Amino acid sequence: AGGTVTVSAAHDEDKADYSAEVGALASAGGEILVVAGYANGAGTQIIQGSLDAGAFDTFVLPDGMVGQDIVDTIGPDLTGSFGQYPGTDSKGADMFVAMALGASLNNPVEAFGGSDAFAPESYDAAALIMLAMQAAGSTDSAAVKEHIMAVANAPGEQIMPGELGKALDMIKAGKDIDYVGATAVELIGPGESAGNYREIEIKDGAVATVAFR
Repeated sequence: AGGTVTVSAAHDEDKADYSAEVGALASAGGEILVVAGYANGAGTQIIQGSLDAGAFDTFVLPDGMVGQDIVDTIGPDLTGSFGQYPGTDSKGADMFVAMALGASLNNPVEAFGGSDAFAPESYDAAALIMLAMQAAGSTDSAAVKEHIMAVANAPGEQIMPGELGKALDMIKAGKDIDYVGATAVELIGPGESAGNYREIEIKDGAVATVAFR
């Protein structure tokens, strides 16, 4: 089933009050508010303002709006809201979550969640750049670009999170690798990847995964 967009409006970050924006959104009608912002910024304030004004009670949370922090901040009123962000249920994703947990236990000051929005994607992006540098034998961006596809895709031995040292040694020895990483990396063209995403819903005071697509 589809829907109708009644209004699309930009918002500024770091304002003290968003009542005017909430009022304009409410006056346009609509049953659900899509909040394309950041959980640690204006997005949370817009949701709280909408709830306080009785303007909306269900929200769509894309990408940077997904996280336990916003659930804790808003509380039970966020129950039933839903959203999506990049994610996969692959073996690599589970390995990355375990790695993140181990790193966080060893260094709580720099703790992070392995399933946080864009955490695994950031890890894989850095890994691909490093591996392509090794394959190119250079840090020149043009040379690195020419080797990204080769290290990201088959043929070659699959490389999972935590196996970058092994991958570097294999490339140095002239062997092929297929970097799978934390997000089941598969590049299908220059600047293009075969995307996967996670559908979530807020229930029981937490971000619950509904499905992977």
